[in-house]
Amino acid sequence: MLKDVIGRGPGRPTTAGAVAATLALVVGGALLVWSAYIHFHLWQTVGYKHIPTIGPLFIVQSIAGLVLGLTVVAVRRVWAAILGMGFALSTIGGFLLTVALPKGLFNFKESWSAPFAHQAFAIEVAATVVLIFAGALCLAGSASSTRAGLAGSPS
Repeated sequence: MLKDVIGRGPGRPTTAGAVAATLALVVGGALLVWSAYIHFHLWQTVGYKHIPTIGPLFIVQSIAGLVLGLTVVAVRRVWAAILGMGFALSTIGGFLLTVALPKGLFNFKESWSAPFAHQAFAIEVAATVVLIFAGALCLAGSASSTRAGLAGSPS
């Protein structure tokens, strides 16, 4: 049952719901790639690669964000949207911990005035919201097409 639910996608883009779900998955994937790019830029250009523990996490975030973003766009399934949401939320959580904890995360203290902090945060929140919406559209579209198929079948 769970496998059937998370394996759902937008279906054929012949209905407005399917088109909207596909568009939301593409936008959500693009937002994940954008976040990955920002983290790579911070790692490469701003010098985050020299920060112990945080530096390697930034490059891992960049690679994982790129792979997940492209996966969401390529497969367009609920499970990919869930993975993307989890990834964006974990990135948000990591940032908030580095800001909120007295010693930051792994002894690295970040602030809202850091380069790209507001932009990356907004992109990750947007990715989360868009991917939730995309997943819901996929589930709603699959459910309505299943109901339509049942309604049209002889009893």
